[in-house]
Amino acid sequence: MNVAQNITGALLGLAFFWIGIQHFINPKAFNEIVPSYLGTPAFWTYSSGVLEIVLGLGIMIPATRTVSARCLVVLVVLMSLANLNMYLNDVPFNGSILSTTAHIIRLIIQVVLIIVLLWLGSIL
Repeated sequence: MNVAQNITGALLGLAFFWIGIQHFINPKAFNEIVPSYLGTPAFWTYSSGVLEIVLGLGIMIPATRTVSARCLVVLVVLMSLANLNMYLNDVPFNGSILSTTAHIIRLIIQVVLIIVLLWLGSIL
């Protein structure tokens, strides 16, 4: 792996790790955005938190980066259901309802994130 991938993996890994920890520190904020059709919000909050922690650590380690990045692509796509739920149903996150502009910015960030993860996963 090259230096750019090592730095990107470390930075994204720390971000995923931190966000995963937040699922346990403030689960209520995450539970509220889980689409109702999935049921049992706590299960999805804690499960995604564990995956973000483990896979975040995984993309920091060159030997596990490819598989972890590929798994994170799937996780980010699946977690987009929560973001779509927030947008379609004006569901607040941590007490704040996002504007349409904020939702568009989040969507752009997610697309860029997926592209970067595909690069880290040696797909692009």
